[in-house]
Amino acid sequence: MTIHVKSKLVVCKILYFSRKSSYHRPYVNAIFTEQLSLGGDGPTVAVKDTIDIAGFPTRAGSRARADVAAAGRHADAVAQLLAAGCRIVGKTNLHEFAYGVTGINDWTGTPLNARFPDRVPGGSSSGSAAAVAAELVDFSLGTDTGGSIRVPAACCGVVGFKPTFGRLSRTGVYPPMSSLDCVGPFARTVTTVEGAMSILDPTFIPTAAPSRPMIGVVSVKADPTIAAAVERALHALGANCTPIELPGLSPAFEAALTIIGAEMWAAVGAYAGAPGIGADVRARLLSTQHIRPADVAQAERIRVAFTREVDAALERADALVLPTMPAETLTLAAARDARSTLGLTAFVRPFNLSGHPAISLPLPASNGFSAGLQLVGRRGGDVELCALAREFERAL
Repeated sequence: MTIHVKSKLVVCKILYFSRKSSYHRPYVNAIFTEQLSLGGDGPTVAVKDTIDIAGFPTRAGSRARADVAAAGRHADAVAQLLAAGCRIVGKTNLHEFAYGVTGINDWTGTPLNARFPDRVPGGSSSGSAAAVAAELVDFSLGTDTGGSIRVPAACCGVVGFKPTFGRLSRTGVYPPMSSLDCVGPFARTVTTVEGAMSILDPTFIPTAAPSRPMIGVVSVKADPTIAAAVERALHALGANCTPIELPGLSPAFEAALTIIGAEMWAAVGAYAGAPGIGADVRARLLSTQHIRPADVAQAERIRVAFTREVDAALERADALVLPTMPAETLTLAAARDARSTLGLTAFVRPFNLSGHPAISLPLPASNGFSAGLQLVGRRGGDVELCALAREFERAL
């Protein structure tokens, strides 16, 4: 698998970070928090600042971690990139503590959504998606605990892939413990995503898609422009389609919120009282401190039931299809209202709970904005899912 490398990197759009001070200089775009030049002459890559790079601090987009010590070793994913000759050119910005869906960050600045400048870049892996959309890198790495790759991919009009839970190592990823989080790539094409996955996991060997795939179309409620864009994509592919009902989707969304809340409180709850932490993240963290063990136990029961439900649906289809988000990307102004962000992850978060691989493809909508087409595959069927996504991309 060949990944084409750009002749030069446009560095004028990078946000440089001053390691001698506790604040960020206001350079253009706020996409990167560190400018780097590590590795060989292969594909250029940016890495989310929750993933350790030896010699550089992992601040997770938070003022509370401004003075954290530099990482002592590379995360496993970073080591794989360097071993393959990739050139890492920057650490990317994010929604603070990777705990938000808009990508707005008042300390580091909010990365510019290159295609839709008045819209949010999406979170939490905002900088990673924005770097790819701005063509600053060939691909980037993000993390996805509740849609944090797929949502910014949809917002910025790029491809974002969440592998099967556990397929890629999380060693060296902050916070270290999660039963939901996955490392995954962003790129402008599915082929480049496949190339990135082959680097990160040598067992990932791209294959051909089935000639007449069966697509399970999940019944969900989305804005008419989003629903129409999905219909056009299915028509363009000419696939066999079968309707799929997932009655556990909404309970799985709530259960995933419970589990991420409990795990985030355990991991970073100590920062909730730190000065300078974003008001939205502080409020969200404080709201999780009273989650009871019984609540988590019930959420885990829902996890088991929903996983079985999705597995059963995928016995009838090669992949499930639904929108990445139920509505269009929020404007930067509208996203300041926390109530407007509720439900944006309704279609993505459940598949973190179940652990199935999922990919978001950019989908032109009639209103001029990019929607996201989400494909969900069988657990462990990452290669086959990407092959099918490649066919959708060609059809579109």
